[in-house]
Amino acid sequence: MARATEAAPWAGSRQVQYFALRLCPNVDLLASLRSFAKDHGLHAAFVASCVGSATRTSVRYANQPSASTREGHFEIVSLSGTLTQDGGHVHVAFADSTGSTFGGHLMEGTTIYTTAEIVLGELTDVTFAREPDSTYGYRELVPMPRTAKRPKKR
Repeated sequence: MARATEAAPWAGSRQVQYFALRLCPNVDLLASLRSFAKDHGLHAAFVASCVGSATRTSVRYANQPSASTREGHFEIVSLSGTLTQDGGHVHVAFADSTGSTFGGHLMEGTTIYTTAEIVLGELTDVTFAREPDSTYGYRELVPMPRTAKRPKKR
């Protein structure tokens, strides 16, 4: 049985606001999410819901160094992740015309086909930061109350 050696940081929230948006054909899904988060000064946003379609996908599969792209017609069957005005961490799953699915890290280059109907939520009293985790060195999520000071960089 795995045992945690460090407590993961967390922050509770009692306040959430929601944003509903629609992305139009031929726009980049990830670039649009990042732009929305930046333009609205979001500190602790998350994807609550997304349905839509794409004609080009750009996904970085698990433990791979770069993105893989596919062209065709795909349904967006899942989108989840966290966003801030400084970036985010978003995963996606697509289905092709046979129902076969694939997914991973959403990368820039995914192009909307007909629409992407998205609901974003934001924890209004929380801030998401990313700090290096000593296990693998990746910058991982550090949620904290919005009034708290960011931890010192390691």
